Amino acid sequence: MTTSIQARRQTAAPQAIGFLLLQNFTLFSLASAIEPLRMANQLAGRELYRWYTLTPDGSPVRASDGLQVTPDADTGIPLTLDTVIVCGGVGPSRSVQREHVHWLQAQARQSRRLGAVCTGSWALASAGLLDGYECSIHWECLAAMQEAFPRVALTSRLFSIDRDRATASGGTAPLDMMLTLIGRDHGRELAAGISEMFICDRVRGEQDQQRVPLKHILGTTQPKLLEVVALMEANLEEPIELAEMAAYVGVSRRQLERLFQKYLRCSPSRYYLQLRLTRARQLLKQTSLSIIEVASACGFVSTPHFSKCYREYFGQPPRDERLGAGSGKLPVPPPFQQAQANLELLSFEACPVEPVSSAVMALDQARGEPTYASVRLRS
Repeated sequence: MTTSIQARRQTAAPQAIGFLLLQNFTLFSLASAIEPLRMANQLAGRELYRWYTLTPDGSPVRASDGLQVTPDADTGIPLTLDTVIVCGGVGPSRSVQREHVHWLQAQARQSRRLGAVCTGSWALASAGLLDGYECSIHWECLAAMQEAFPRVALTSRLFSIDRDRATASGGTAPLDMMLTLIGRDHGRELAAGISEMFICDRVRGEQDQQRVPLKHILGTTQPKLLEVVALMEANLEEPIELAEMAAYVGVSRRQLERLFQKYLRCSPSRYYLQLRLTRARQLLKQTSLSIIEVASACGFVSTPHFSKCYREYFGQPPRDERLGAGSGKLPVPPPFQQAQANLELLSFEACPVEPVSSAVMALDQARGEPTYASVRLRS
């Protein structure tokens, strides 16, 4: 890369992200989304990102834990944003107001990249901005959102990035989503550095699933099925025969197979295998156990059989999973659409003063940290 291009990159304007806070938003999810941006600036030694918290009228808003947050600005101030992320929490169907919907639709018309964390996807869907898009939302809202917005392609993944939409399920999932986006913007080295600073053992990818409690899916109507699944989960290293499990809960093998097909859309043996393979993936990524030891710990009598099943289910062999190949790498997709270059803004005299992003203060405070500018961004 030539020196002139490097200089332009060094002086390029930081990406501006607006966080729209819904009433009863989850503070944890907001922090999980903002903290990676702060650390990206600190490690890069310059302002790659700036952020603003927003509400329709600029009034303080309460988080789900009762803490009151005063936003940086109201949505009437014509900020030049690259991305808008909706932060939801408890009761999204009650928290989304007409003002939120109209403003989000206006942002979409200006080609903003749109996103959501926790239950913020409900607001985007209410504005018709997720029709035909893959979307993640906290598992508690999956069924209700599918019923309310049938045109949205809901998924149980931790987060989804589909063209110019990025949605995360909640908790720490926004951290993984933001690390993925930062990696795409500025390289894997920076994303890995942020992960290390937050003592995060790995960046979970787009294919990682939320662990949706089976009780949430089935309710309390199928106690026999819940009992068998609990039995499977407690016996991954030494799998139990299907006939033995059926006898344990007092049903026939055929009845048990019918229950699995009806409510879980697969056979008992297939479900059991999925549990064991999911556990194997966790051990490969989070421990130093050898592949042979992982296979044994998950009930496989031979390593070749384990590798074959693993490849068929996850699309890559255990060895590649351990090395971080395949889906473990951060892909580089087509860039997101940028904000329109020629937005007509009101004159300075008629326009409210743009608020100062807290990113500037955070970056200034970070200058004394030993990690300041510790990651050299590749050109």
